[in-house]
Amino acid sequence: MDIIIHSTFLPHDDPEASLAFYRDALGFEVRNQVEYGGMHWNTVGPPKQPEVNIVLYPPGAEPGVTEDERRTITEMMAKGTYASIMLATSDLEGAFERVRASGAEVMQEPTDQPWGARDCAFRDPAGNMVRMQQRR
Repeated sequence: MDIIIHSTFLPHDDPEASLAFYRDALGFEVRNQVEYGGMHWNTVGPPKQPEVNIVLYPPGAEPGVTEDERRTITEMMAKGTYASIMLATSDLEGAFERVRASGAEVMQEPTDQPWGARDCAFRDPAGNMVRMQQRR
């Protein structure tokens, strides 16, 4: 079988702030931008991985989501418990400082973990947890 990861989805509640974070703080490319009915989908990705895409999407646009579910999603996003992503870099300290300088909420400074990884964590503008670990 030839299965790859093509796209993953992260919710956003402010398309401009999310786009600025992933483009400017993380250095991702903007690959596609779609607007429909006042909602925005922005596709970004790391320049060295053109086949991997992150779609920043409005969670209320999902078909079949009830108003109660939308409220729950909004509450979970506000607490940072709805979605997350794990990134890796060869320069964890430099990447961490660049993201910190962007004003992102720092959850954990670079730390050596008991399982062997060195990583850090912060929140994107929508509250999603972004963990980044040192690539070996």
